[in-house]
Formats: sequence, C-alpha cells, structure tokens
Amino acid sequence: MNHHPEVPKDLPSTLPVLPLRQGFLLPGVASPFAIARPASLAAVEAAKRDHDGWILVAIQRTPESEFSPHDLLPVGVLARILHPVQRTDQVKALAIQGVQRVEWSSFSQGDHLRADYRLVDEAWPEGPEAEALRRSLVESVESLFSRLEVKSPIRVATRNAPSPVVLVDVLAAFVESGLDWKHEVLTTLKPLERARMVLRRAAELGEVLDAQKSIADRVRQDIGEQERKHILRRQLEAIQDELGEGSDEQSELAERLAALDLPEEVRASVDKELKRLERIQPGSPERNVAIDWLDWVAELPWGRMAGVDVDIGTVEARLDESHHGLNEVKKQVVQNLAVRKLAGSGRADVLLLVGPPGVGKTSIAEAIAETTGRELVRVALGGVRDEAELRGHRRTYVGARPGRIVEGLRRAGASDPVLLLDEVDKLGRGWQGDPASALLEILDPEQNHAFTDHYMEVPFDLSKVLFIATANDLSGVPSPLLDRMEVVSIEGYTEDEKLAIARSHVLPKLAKNAGVEEGDVFFSDAALRAAISGWTREAGVRQLQRTLGKVYRAAAVAKAKGELEHPWSLDEDDLAAHLGRRRNREERHEAPTQPGVATGLAWTPMGGDVLYVEASDYPGSGQLVLTGQLGDVMKESAQAAFTYARVHAEDLGVPTEQLRDRDVHVHVPAGATPKDGPSAGVTMYTALASLLTGRNVKSQVAMTGEVSLRGRVLPVGGIKSKVLAAHARGLRTVLLPKQNEPDVDDIPKKVLEELEVVFVDDMSEVLDRALDPVPGWTPTFPRPQTLA
Repeated sequence: MNHHPEVPKDLPSTLPVLPLRQGFLLPGVASPFAIARPASLAAVEAAKRDHDGWILVAIQRTPESEFSPHDLLPVGVLARILHPVQRTDQVKALAIQGVQRVEWSSFSQGDHLRADYRLVDEAWPEGPEAEALRRSLVESVESLFSRLEVKSPIRVATRNAPSPVVLVDVLAAFVESGLDWKHEVLTTLKPLERARMVLRRAAELGEVLDAQKSIADRVRQDIGEQERKHILRRQLEAIQDELGEGSDEQSELAERLAALDLPEEVRASVDKELKRLERIQPGSPERNVAIDWLDWVAELPWGRMAGVDVDIGTVEARLDESHHGLNEVKKQVVQNLAVRKLAGSGRADVLLLVGPPGVGKTSIAEAIAETTGRELVRVALGGVRDEAELRGHRRTYVGARPGRIVEGLRRAGASDPVLLLDEVDKLGRGWQGDPASALLEILDPEQNHAFTDHYMEVPFDLSKVLFIATANDLSGVPSPLLDRMEVVSIEGYTEDEKLAIARSHVLPKLAKNAGVEEGDVFFSDAALRAAISGWTREAGVRQLQRTLGKVYRAAAVAKAKGELEHPWSLDEDDLAAHLGRRRNREERHEAPTQPGVATGLAWTPMGGDVLYVEASDYPGSGQLVLTGQLGDVMKESAQAAFTYARVHAEDLGVPTEQLRDRDVHVHVPAGATPKDGPSAGVTMYTALASLLTGRNVKSQVAMTGEVSLRGRVLPVGGIKSKVLAAHARGLRTVLLPKQNEPDVDDIPKKVLEELEVVFVDDMSEVLDRALDPVPGWTPTFPRPQTLA
C-alpha cells in the first residue's frame, strides 16, 4: 500500500464503515456530520474504541434508500474522527477529516458494517503537463477564494498544502455543483484527469461569479442613476412651478377634467382645486391628496348612461325564464321599471326584497340588470357600523376614501347601474355614526339627485340609479328607512314549486358547473321530493342546490375516470348512497291526544314552522310558570292569555277557586331554541282553555294570531310561510286573524284547495273551531267592545 504520511503503518486492513446517506467527503477536507442510524453510531463507537478514530467513509448512490454494500460507490475515503460536535440520545454530530481514497475489497455485517480496503495511490506525477496543471490549480484556488471571500486561515492552510492532489479535492469541495459530479470526482482515480475535471468546473463557476458581479454593479449604477434623475425631476418640477407650468401628470389630469361634461357647481370646485394644485410645492402631502381627489372626479361617470330602452314585455319574459312562480314579485318589479321608463326622472320607489335565504332575492336583481343593460353593483351592508363606509371620509383624515356608493359608481362606469343593497336588516350602529341614517338621503328620490359624499364634497345625481335592497326580516329594518322603500315579500316555495325550480333551473346549473351533460344524471320526481323533504329544510332552494350538487360531483369523478358508461337514473332509494343518511325525519303533524296541547304556527328566518304549546297544572297558589326559552314578547302573550283565562273562568265553566289553588305551567318544546314574536297568544290561550275545560284541541287544527286582554284576535305577519308549513305537515284547518284575510291572496291556489282557512275575530270563535265539542255546553264569552 502507498501510505499517506498521516496514515499509521500498522493500521488494520479491516475497519468500520460509516455510510453517508446525506453529505459528502473528499480527502483533505474536514466536514461535520450528524449520525443517527444505529449501525452508523455503532461504527463510530468501534472506530474510536479500537482504532484511535480511524474509520472508512462510504457514499450511498441513492440517499433515499437504506444502505447496503451494493448501494455504495466503489471508492471511499479513509478518514479520522476529529472530535464530537454535539450529542443527544439519538443523534451524534461529528467532525471528520478525509485523508486518502480507498477501494473496497469485501464487506462484513454485524452490529455495524466493516470492510477490507486498499489505499489508492495519490502521488502527483512528474512532467510539463503536471506542472502546468499544478500552477493552474494554485491560480484557480486563489481566484475562487478571493471571489467567494473565504476566510484567511483557510486560504493559508490551502496555500501550504503538501500536494496538488489536496488542492484538487479542496477546490472540488468549494465548487457549487450537483452530487453526481462530486461522486465522479471521488471515483476518478487518476490525479491529472481529476484535476482537469475540477479546473473546468471552477472556470465555469468563475464566469458565473463574474456575471453576478457585473449585474450587481449595473444595478447599483442604475439605482444611482435613478436617484440622480429623481433629484433632477424634483428640480424641474420646482422650475415649472416657478414658471406657472404644471407637470405632465397635472397637465394630463387637467385635460381629462376639461373633456368632461361636469355640472356647473362641480366645474367650479374642480377649477378651484386645479389652481390650488399649481401653488402646492412638489413632494408636499397636500399635492397627493389634491391629485387623488381630482382623479376621482375624472373617473366618476358624470352623465354616462348604460341602460337601454327597456321593453317591458322582454323584462316580463326574462323574469319568467329565470324565476319560477313569484308572480306578485315579478308584477311589482315590472311596474317599477315601467314607472322609471315613462316618468323619465327615474324617481320610482326603491324595491326591498324580503324573504328567507335562498328564495332568489339576489338573482332577481341580476335578472333586472341583465334585462335593462345596466351594470350590477353589490354593496354588502351586513355588519356595517360606520357611516363613512357609505358616505366616505372627509379629506382631512389620513387615508380618506370615498364611500361604497361612489366606489360602486366608478366600478360600474355609468350613473344608472342596478345598485344592490344587500342585508339592510343587518346594519349596525356604533360610535362612528348610524349607517341607516346615511341611507335615508341615498334612497330618498327627493334628495339623492344631489347626493354629496364626504370625500368628494360635490353633488352627484343618484336619481338614475335603480336601487334594490334585500333583507331576511323586516323587523330589523329601521322604520324611517322602511318608509322609503316598497316592500316585495318572497316568503318561500311549496314542495311542488321547489320541484319545478329544480327541474328548470337547479339541475341544468349543477350539470354545467360539474362539467357533465344534463342527460348524464336523471332524477325521478320521487327522488327530488325525497331530497327536498329528507335532506333540506328551507324556504328557498339554496340548500337543495348544495345537496344535489354532491350527486353531480360524483358523476363528474366517474366521468373523468371513464366509468360513466350509462346515464345515472336515481330514484328515492338511491339518494342515501350519494347524500349519506337522511338528515330530516319525515315530520308529520303530531295530533294532540290530551287536554292542554295546542298547535300553533310560527315564522322563522328560514320560513314557516309548526309550534306546539303544552300546558299543565298542579297544586299551588295560582302562579304561571313559563319554560322553553321564550322571549319577552311571548312571555307577555302568555301572561295576557293567562289573565284572560282567569277573568273568563266562569264562561269556560271552570270554578274560580280551582284557578286560585292551582299553578299553571306553559311549555313550548325545543327548549334549546330561543323563541319570540307576537303570534303565539291565540295558541297559548287555546292550550290553557283546553287544559281548564278538559277538552282536547281538534287534531287537524293549527292557529296563529295575537290576543288582547279583551279577547280580540289581532293580526300577525308571515301568513304565507305559516300556511305553507301547516300544509307541509298535513294539517287540514288553519285559524287566522280576520284582519289577515288579504294576505291569503299570496298563497298558491293548490294549497288553499287542500286546506280549510278559517278567519276569526275573537277568542270565542277560536275555541268554537279549535276545541272538541261537549254536548249541551257552549262558551258564553262577552263580545269585545269596539272603542269609540
């Protein structure tokens, strides 16, 4: 063997092997390594214990695999462990110094890998070519280290290297290259061939470093040039200011403003601001504020119209095409557009579309915009607490901007867009002001022809804007704001209407969104009805669309895989495979089976619902107990009904002392759900009357209405939603307040044909129609007195 000077003469021919999965080592180079594999840790311990730290370092060809002798490069490195850098329970960090290349003879495996090896002759040959390569190596190392700014101790140690062979390996270690190239350097055993390979790569790296330096120098020069130009530009602006000449930006802005047909008042404000701009020093913050304001004025659509001459027949046809049913809603929309067309001033009422989520409020606004050729601008008002969100911030504030109305007009590019004010019932109110009050001017046709945004400070005509507002609940809309709008109620759809909407609109839209053909999926009527009642519970069709979308997405997956050979035909029994278990059990009416239970009708933001009121009594002192998370209004209704029952106990045939010695408990089930509203008084009194008289409430009767202390049945809202809920539960008779009789016109005729709707005016009529009769007994309530 040709021993390296540092290699002991008596070093054994078999040594432990450290396979490197990550990292690389060359002779003459010291590197740190983290050792974690048990076999590698064992090899390190054996080398330190038995061989004074001498160890064989092998390089794996594929770092991702576990090591084996077949995965190692044929050439390794005889190395020595210098000192441990860091150690934990599972990882040891070592510094290892490469000494000389070795070739493997054989391997043996125990708790660690061992190998028989042969030292590779590393002598540098003699001759002119070898001397030329040696000098080139010295120059390349000095040049590269200078470019890389390598620390001085390393450069001194390299300069004193005992052999050019060491310089080759040191230079190879510093050259940035891929792992395959470094493997080639290690396995190239001829020193001159290895030197030529490393010198070529070092020359390439030198060219890259020179190019990087050149680019960096040019960038620094460009930055300096830009700073010089900036200073000169500032000086030029100062000279132009002294001469009364504006900058290019200012001149361009003035030309844009001069080309606009501005109202006289706006033109005066613009001219005044342009003159003030000429006096402002360049670089002043006021200059940026002035230019920004003038730019907003130039961007607004002064007098620009986008709407086309509306053909009312086309509007009706478009609404019929895009929305099933909703005849009264379409009628009011068409009337509103006709007024705008004929009046010319555009001062028709603002439409307020009120209804539960998913009934098509926003899509009606989209259809109107499309039919009339206007842009649709949506302004979301939910949670808005700052008046400046609508009317803008004054220019004196830092970061001031116009309000959402002006921003929407700029986006639309016309002064007559369809402006959708979404969720007006969810407006907030904070210390920054009342947004609802700001809307009063915006929506008032007597004022909005000269609407003034706080930022703009000049009037803009909003009278041509078609405002459409949406809300889920009228009770959340402030009364002054409601006074400026025409309410259009959309209270929900029947099951038949949902079925028709699904066929005409929902299924084609889902097929298009999923990228499949309409014929790829077919639902039977029974399947659609099951999806409507079993997987959704809503007034609209938004949840139905999300639910049926699962089937179309599954069909898209099958089609993408090439598995959709035949169209899917789905019946009621096939839904669970795609939609999961049925979410809603089939809810039918639970007929009262004992006295004290009455069936009421309630309105929720999601539509109508059936509400059961239960009453029970027990020994006590004539107190009323209420449970079921009732709100203040329902508590007051219950107290009024209880008082009325006690006053008219004799008319009911109930001894007064019986009420005096009994406590009455009124409960509304589903106690986890808060309940409130002025429509449960009739139901609560009927439940109390049923309890006190021992007469059951008729099994197929539901009711709604408020009751006064004089026994008068008062009108309530949400009649359509409540009647639809009663029809869906299979009820046959509905008791409604007499004053709500006009509201029945909104209910589909098919529903009215299957229901008996009874209008009542006082509680005697309610009990007469609601309680099971008792032979020979008739309640003798006094008729309510009409107040003069």
